[in-house]
Amino acid sequence: ANILGIQAAQHPFPELKHVAVFDTAFHQTMPSHAYRYAIPAEYYEKHGVRRYGFHGTSYRYVAQEAGRVLNRDSNRLALVIAHLGNGASISAVLNGKSQDTSMGLTPLEGLVMGTRSGDIDPSLFSFLSENFAMSVEQTTNMLNRQSGLLGLSGLSNDCRTLEAAAKEGHAGATLALEVFAYRLAKYIGAMTVACGRLDALV
Repeated sequence: ANILGIQAAQHPFPELKHVAVFDTAFHQTMPSHAYRYAIPAEYYEKHGVRRYGFHGTSYRYVAQEAGRVLNRDSNRLALVIAHLGNGASISAVLNGKSQDTSMGLTPLEGLVMGTRSGDIDPSLFSFLSENFAMSVEQTTNMLNRQSGLLGLSGLSNDCRTLEAAAKEGHAGATLALEVFAYRLAKYIGAMTVACGRLDALV
């Protein structure tokens, strides 16, 4: 889809330079103990199965802005940055470089999001297949499009709607917000470990 966009733009503007910015590039500084999965090495060595992370362009910008706001050199800061929205992730940025991040091979890993589940037991796939005859595609779709805040609340993936409903006593909205906050707090602690210290939480 992204290449099609470039090709479409090249047609009317052939004289202009067209640039692709990879959202995963910022996380290429993660150490191997942060990006490798604990699966047989051949899957990484032959097929590149590893944690890549996303939201990299946002993290690069926010890390620089944090330095400006704090009036400190961003290349000398230990930051835990949470990119919170319908797609949510969190990253440990030490001296301007990504040390770890919550999203993995795909954006599904990590925090609870608007419609994405975040971290789950991988055996859920076989459990749903054996007990409910759900295919891999059906489970993947459910985890990406019907889970997260929407799935927990049974109401919405929009925090504004959920906050208003929680104030009215909606149990699903309350649970969704509590799970979201709890998982985020756990990841803040984990990313602080990855930095080794913490100068700011952004």
